[in-house]
Amino acid sequence: MFIQCTKKLLDELKVNVVASNEVEEELLHSWHANMLKFGRKKVVVFTNDKNRYAIVLYGVKAKDFKQLDQLLLQGIERTFAAEGIIQEVIDQVTQNAGETIYSKTKNPTTVARLNKACENVEFGADMIDPDSLIQEELSQWVSSTLYGNGKNSYIYPNKQLYKDLEELSGGPIFSKGAVELKVTLELGNHSIWRRLRVPTNTSFSQFHRILQIAFGWMDSHLHDFMIYSADTDQQLVNLVSSQHAFEFQGETPMLLESEKKLSDYLPARIVYTYDYGDDWVHKIEVEKTIEDAHSNESVCLDGEGSAPPEDVGGEGGFEEFLHIIRDPNHPDYEHMMNWGLSQGYKPFNREMVNYRLRR
Repeated sequence: MFIQCTKKLLDELKVNVVASNEVEEELLHSWHANMLKFGRKKVVVFTNDKNRYAIVLYGVKAKDFKQLDQLLLQGIERTFAAEGIIQEVIDQVTQNAGETIYSKTKNPTTVARLNKACENVEFGADMIDPDSLIQEELSQWVSSTLYGNGKNSYIYPNKQLYKDLEELSGGPIFSKGAVELKVTLELGNHSIWRRLRVPTNTSFSQFHRILQIAFGWMDSHLHDFMIYSADTDQQLVNLVSSQHAFEFQGETPMLLESEKKLSDYLPARIVYTYDYGDDWVHKIEVEKTIEDAHSNESVCLDGEGSAPPEDVGGEGGFEEFLHIIRDPNHPDYEHMMNWGLSQGYKPFNREMVNYRLRR
């Protein structure tokens, strides 16, 4: 494995380097790397020289720099698994990485590409999981961004990675399983629901983001998942988004959502609660199991109804909001319409949801 580092990163690593022209590169195992700082936290960003896929590490400490190559391999394994890539293909990549060689960055073009990835890491900083060194979701997001690749040429690094891995493996690279789920926002006087097809190896932290997109939420409040037995009301586990939530643990076992996948519990019943103030409760039911999906994409198949605007004040506040915006003669009509738009209230648009899911 060949890791070409900026001077800033080499100053932290304190390793012997070789001249890049002395190395016979295998581009799938060749990376450029840089170090950023978010406050006091050190962040290392790797980009692959063949497809520009990014791996992001957050909160890197002195001891971590001594095994940076091993952390990159762990990042590859975990992020590729989060992409839905099957383990046999991941093993082909990691086990053939070979001895690690460090070097300085190659040329201005590769440095510019690395810098662009770093800019996107900074732009997506709100996706950082502070409890994790390896940032799978941020890595996926940065790698799903459209990049210029020369004059009038553009690529999505994740799509290019898939092609490279298909060529490497000679066959399908994604896990087969998926489910169709009906997700219903429980509001007594309104029908608001989405039908989604989701890979079963999706983590619950990823599933949270899928639900946010599907309902048009703005991810500005806390949330959790409660898993129930498929045929009883017994609470099996409460999945939460951060270590801080463990301070409020009740009788139901509590686990981090990032550590569990849908396949760990389905066909159990799932309840997703978003915004403990407004208390938006989503009931999630399995409608269909798909054995041969061979895709890592989540898709909105159907749906009905617009989710309430953020911070509307729960079900009662939503009813008052609707009462006002349905009456153009109401003195607060214009104000409430503008406020609703600012809080994400808009008609359900399946095409737009799927566009955002692809991103």
